[in-house]
Amino acid sequence: MEPTQPIARTPSAAAAVTAAEEPPRRSAGAKFAMRAAKTAVALVSVAVVSVTGYSWATYTAFDSGLVTSDVFGNRENGRTQGPNPLEDGMDLLLVGNDSRTDNQGNPLDADVLASLGASDDEGGDLTDTLIMVRIPPGGEQVSAVSFPRDSYVNVPGYGMNKINSAFGYGKRAAHDSLVAQGVTDEKQLHQESSDEGRQLLVQTLEELTGVTIDHYAEVNLLGFSEITEAVGGVEVCLLEPVDEYRSGAKFDAGKQTISGVDALRFVRQRYGLPNSDLDRVVRQQVFMAGLANKVLSADTLANPGKLSELINAVQSSVVLDSNFNIQTFLEHAQNIAGGNMDFQTIPVGAFIKDDVGQDVIQMDPAQVQQFMKELGGPPAEEPEPADNASEEASIVDPASITVEVYNAGGIPGLAAEVMAQLTSSGYLQGVTDNANPRVASVVRYATGEEANGQSVADALGGLIVEEDAALAPGTVDVILGEDYTTSVSNFAPLPGQETGTGTEGEAEKEQEITADGTVCVH
Repeated sequence: MEPTQPIARTPSAAAAVTAAEEPPRRSAGAKFAMRAAKTAVALVSVAVVSVTGYSWATYTAFDSGLVTSDVFGNRENGRTQGPNPLEDGMDLLLVGNDSRTDNQGNPLDADVLASLGASDDEGGDLTDTLIMVRIPPGGEQVSAVSFPRDSYVNVPGYGMNKINSAFGYGKRAAHDSLVAQGVTDEKQLHQESSDEGRQLLVQTLEELTGVTIDHYAEVNLLGFSEITEAVGGVEVCLLEPVDEYRSGAKFDAGKQTISGVDALRFVRQRYGLPNSDLDRVVRQQVFMAGLANKVLSADTLANPGKLSELINAVQSSVVLDSNFNIQTFLEHAQNIAGGNMDFQTIPVGAFIKDDVGQDVIQMDPAQVQQFMKELGGPPAEEPEPADNASEEASIVDPASITVEVYNAGGIPGLAAEVMAQLTSSGYLQGVTDNANPRVASVVRYATGEEANGQSVADALGGLIVEEDAALAPGTVDVILGEDYTTSVSNFAPLPGQETGTGTEGEAEKEQEITADGTVCVH
């Protein structure tokens, strides 16, 4: 029987993470960048890990005071154990956790939260900042790649969701399981459930990017403010003066040093900028570069007072994976200090709404994986054929797939038009019908047949794909939502491809941002 309502995802263990827990939505013009107030907390991570390799190795008290997490479980990773990590390369995931606790699960004081412009009744387990640092074999040119918080991706075991919800799904499911087993110790509950959340987040990023993550660093909300203050602030440069009441940003034009709350405001502002969120992304990257430069400067490394404050800030706010070796990061940090680090954002698709009406950003995993490959990094591990749906899709025989097309977008004749397009490409014709209205288009495939779904999705310009256990083998359902207007892909071009469009603001964004020197921005 054909569906009149697209089958909704119902992850049983994820009930605690709902749309109601999401913060108020932004306007349509403000969705490209990561949410700035929470984004700020992870912009320190590269610098934190870098300075670790330089000077903190001499502080035995620092090493003993670090909080670590069993991020990778029992997974064996030869690169993390190899004799020369610099030759092998490394992929490091940096996470900004929107947590109202310290890194040991203790609630932050309400006065502290107020000073940061936050409150204790919002946020939680959303990882609103995700940055992957790719250190290629030889360690010469390091890339820091940002992942927007609203990226719509597959979370293993929970279907299509925002990427920032993966940590919360894993943590809350583990917490409920531990409580059911009779565990009552709050510290144990926090640590073990957080470990599970981090593991699911890593799995989600690895599936999206095709990259095996070697190491993990996480910093919370308080950590951003304290670390920027500990190093004496970060130099930034503005092309014009700023006085914007929503974010509280008020700065003069030219070079200036900012820290703490002012630093939060600098990376938070999006109103009053020529290119809104695009300019905000540039600000975040410039600030991150400046912070790495400041932490690795002689002024910080040779100052016992600053190092002591920095150590205290990191010990209370940063979590590293338990396999992280401070000494092995030394050579990598030298390259970052020399300016051999650039900042980029993964290619993204169109803004759409998911099944529950939340604004999300379409992702094309095949395109993301190609983007990551072009950045270099450690040698890719040979994937199992079944895990690479995009490559399989290129060899799938359309004549083996029966396609059913449902019009949920309200455009008369759309289902028939799309069916005609698919059958002309060799797919077998199934039913066409109307479905209850929805915004986001989706392609659903039978259990274990992701390649079939990807094949159809690619034929229609790169639609989102989801598994549907209710579908018969060899069947693919296409649900056309209000966002479906063309079969031409809306996804961003790969590096080097021509777009034929552009703006002055986008051209300004092309200026190189590294960890060496200060770039003036809007």
